[in-house]
Amino acid sequence: MTSPVAVIGVGNEMRRDDGVGLAVAAEVGRRNLPGVQVSLCDGEATRLLELWSGTALTVIVDAVRCEPPRPGRIHRFSTSALPGRQTPASSHTTDLEAAWQLGLVLDRVPERLIIVAIEAADLTAGPGLSPAVARAVPKAASAVVREITRTQTILLS
Repeated sequence: MTSPVAVIGVGNEMRRDDGVGLAVAAEVGRRNLPGVQVSLCDGEATRLLELWSGTALTVIVDAVRCEPPRPGRIHRFSTSALPGRQTPASSHTTDLEAAWQLGLVLDRVPERLIIVAIEAADLTAGPGLSPAVARAVPKAASAVVREITRTQTILLS
């Protein structure tokens, strides 16, 4: 049975700050929230489609690069106001866009899709988050939990 809420951490922990989505998802998972399925993913389109299908809410957590950079800054994107042909931004834009487009065609998109993106400082090879990005993990996890609480309140109404 599909959970009403999915949290998908996207990234690669062997590319330094690209692992922040995985770290945030793991933090959310440690909270053992009822009705929430937490998964880790490399961002591959069909895997994303599989993980978010049938959910009332999917929160994707990922690293993002911005100019000018402010490592650790947290962004929130939503598809609720977007027409069906547009997609949110992510550091894995190609796969996310492909998953969204395929999901639209197959009627396998979540009711709501939120992306919590944390600005990266270092995407070079190797383990470990940069200090600014590591400090953002608890804040981003709290932002994800707020999205979940908002949706669960609506579902219970």
